[in-house]
Amino acid sequence: MGGTLRNEPCNGMERAGVGHHGPVRDGRPIRIAAAGDLHATEAVRERLTSAFSELDHSVDLVLFAGDLTTCGDPEEAVVLADACRDLTTPVCAVLGNHDWHLNRTHELVAVLTDAGVRVLERSSVRFDVRGQEVGVVGLKGFVGGFPDHVLPDFGEPLLRQVFAETTEDVAALDRELASVDDCDLRIVLLHYAPTTTTLEGEPRAIWAFLGSDRLAGPIAEHAPDLVLHGHAHAGTFEGFIGRVPVYNVATYVTGKEFWVFELAVEQRPRVERPEEARAE
Repeated sequence: MGGTLRNEPCNGMERAGVGHHGPVRDGRPIRIAAAGDLHATEAVRERLTSAFSELDHSVDLVLFAGDLTTCGDPEEAVVLADACRDLTTPVCAVLGNHDWHLNRTHELVAVLTDAGVRVLERSSVRFDVRGQEVGVVGLKGFVGGFPDHVLPDFGEPLLRQVFAETTEDVAALDRELASVDDCDLRIVLLHYAPTTTTLEGEPRAIWAFLGSDRLAGPIAEHAPDLVLHGHAHAGTFEGFIGRVPVYNVATYVTGKEFWVFELAVEQRPRVERPEEARAE
């Protein structure tokens, strides 16, 4: 498994391709638009609506990597829901820390679900795309840190609860990846980062609050075709966990409303970076 990536302008978005080595099964890659940290509010309604209308019919699947809203207000979610409501393309999302701020996630999820958005949390879903089965495993993820910046399973009960929350995420990620193991293509959708390779650019002092490398264990073991996350606004676009490609699709990193990935069973394109594509 695994693959490499190429990027080029595509109607104001970017296009990239990843997948297995070999011929494309039906000659047409599966096109997936991804974005994190949209931070929807009424102020960006027109921009989001325009971007989404251009996106429909040009991709096979839309994935949102959390922070769908600015403060987790259901009224903010209405802006995103309205932009998604008339799309014919399936839309799948995970929540982010901003979406939890007001602790009204049940209302927020209800608004998005009513508009046809599939919100995942420690769960998975399968999509049939022209006869190829795409499995998406989604969860918000959580903090915990990375080597030299780790929150321990020790001390006050409140601190140990943080560790335990990430433990549940790790178990769910392992379970759900196993459940989609027979899919033609498998994608992990997160908000928090599972690797430091996409955190470069962020102050190291806050890495413990940007994700956890404990999430990398199930990813390395099951080797999905693509891992997407957001959250790290000043991070790096492209990273890896072993041979698994990981991309930070926060809009602050990509500089685009969406980044479009082209995945094909048994295909291996080349790699460029967002800044190279923007410079062309």
